[in-house]
Amino acid sequence: MAYQALYRVWRPQTFSDVIGQGVITQTLRNAVASNMTSHAYLFSGPRGTGKTSCAKILAKAVNCLNPHDGEPCNECEICRAANENRLNDVIEIDAASNNGVEEIRDIRDKVKYAPTEAKFKVYIIDEVHMLSQGAFNALLKTLEEPPENVMFILATTEPQKIPATIISRTQSFTFRRISRQDILERMTYILNDKNIKYDEEALNIIAASAEGGMRDALSILDQALSYGDDELTLKNAQEVTGALSNEQIVSYMTAIADNRPADALTSLYQILASGRSAMRFTEMIIRVCRNLILYNSNSDLSNQMDKSVMTDELLQIADKFDNARLFYIVDQVSATQKNLKNSNQTDVYMEILTVKISEPKIQQQPIAAPVQQHTPEVPAVDNTKVDKLSGEIANLKQEIQQLSSQTNNGNTTKVSKPKPAKRAGGVRVNKTAIYQVLENATKKDLLTVKDIWPDLMSMLSVTQRSIMSVSDPVAACDNGIVVAFDYEMWFEKAQEDHEFIDELTNNVSKLLKKDYQIVLVPKAQWPVVRKEYIDNNIDLSKPGNVESKQEQKKTDPTVDEALKLFGDDGVVEVKDD
Repeated sequence: MAYQALYRVWRPQTFSDVIGQGVITQTLRNAVASNMTSHAYLFSGPRGTGKTSCAKILAKAVNCLNPHDGEPCNECEICRAANENRLNDVIEIDAASNNGVEEIRDIRDKVKYAPTEAKFKVYIIDEVHMLSQGAFNALLKTLEEPPENVMFILATTEPQKIPATIISRTQSFTFRRISRQDILERMTYILNDKNIKYDEEALNIIAASAEGGMRDALSILDQALSYGDDELTLKNAQEVTGALSNEQIVSYMTAIADNRPADALTSLYQILASGRSAMRFTEMIIRVCRNLILYNSNSDLSNQMDKSVMTDELLQIADKFDNARLFYIVDQVSATQKNLKNSNQTDVYMEILTVKISEPKIQQQPIAAPVQQHTPEVPAVDNTKVDKLSGEIANLKQEIQQLSSQTNNGNTTKVSKPKPAKRAGGVRVNKTAIYQVLENATKKDLLTVKDIWPDLMSMLSVTQRSIMSVSDPVAACDNGIVVAFDYEMWFEKAQEDHEFIDELTNNVSKLLKKDYQIVLVPKAQWPVVRKEYIDNNIDLSKPGNVESKQEQKKTDPTVDEALKLFGDDGVVEVKDD
């Protein structure tokens, strides 16, 4: 028999074989065991996470002649026919190449016929988001009122492209990216079963390159084994994945730490000459900086370091970097990544980046200027200004006396109040949006957001994950989330990147199946903003309350003096001139 790829040989045949989707497989197993299966399912999630495999297992399980606790036996005639792809009652359709109205109408005409061998006729439609609008409309009525003994299983990597009318007629399951540890354990099990020697560090590199997809991991493993003649070594894994060796990254980062641009450029040329991707190289730099920041934090965060990246050699130079410089390096690398996507001059951009982050003068630019050592001169007193202020105080006293006499006579005078001054400089926080979230915020909504937060991080690029690694959701309602950043610099960077905010919002909406607004705030300001909301108890259902509440707290000094004289219960009407 011809050679089969590892991901085909080791495709799961039972629910218990599926890796990293325990909640979904347990739910499906219980539904089969209790004969409570639905007529339509929607499996969505990243590639290589087990959607199609679970669809095939479910099709076998509902038709198995001897099921055991919801699992197919894989021994009866129905199971063997399904495993060999010769069961006529299980129909697999690729929506990418059969996305027209006619194909769906053909399905609609045939579903009314009873199964020929099995109990259920199962239609598995892969990449269902590729169907045209007309095809979705043709499928809609069949999904709503299907004939007996018919089941539809829809699989997709882009559920946001599926009409809500289709989703509402299915049981929806979201498959998550598989953790690196689960991928490592599965690859280890396969290699031990095949009696193949392997390097554990090589498995770590493959697991990282797979980005949460088991199929991708097995495909890379298959390629590395072919390259290494049925033996997995660290060098083979690095060559196949394009990952940098420890020696290369240590040499480069050491030159950067010691402010030696010439040596850093030499390391760069060696890395590029070895065929390494410039984009993969920049991602590695960001991962190293992220781990160094965690290591320098001297807290429990150091336990979250990527052990496959942080070698003993890198830890030895960690004290040469402070967090301010690491943040600067990440900013420069992120800017370079944007240029790399739109240019063919990758070598030039990498050279400029290397010089920027290794030159001592340039790297010190974001650091605050040193404090002056000499004692500043005391400015001379301006008697003219003192006389002017004394006159203004006398006028204020006279106005207060007039206000007092008019109030005693039953008259009221409205004192003009200045408009609140706009804050000059500093970080702009959208308090109105934060108050809207706080008005309907619940602990349940916040826990829901925190539950999908790891999945949200996995959907971002390495650069975006490095930015969001210093942030956490601190409040949430049914349509909004407040995210607090540990550092004001990262808050400003994220706030100014509108494309990043849009992508973050879209990814959250995909995961929660609902439109959400994301509001950012520096963590240092979050307690202040929250306390202001609690103290003011602002009713946001009435337009303008945010501004009016704040303006009431900023009154003219004359009014303050009047309130001291007559108390809060006094009749003081304020009128504009």
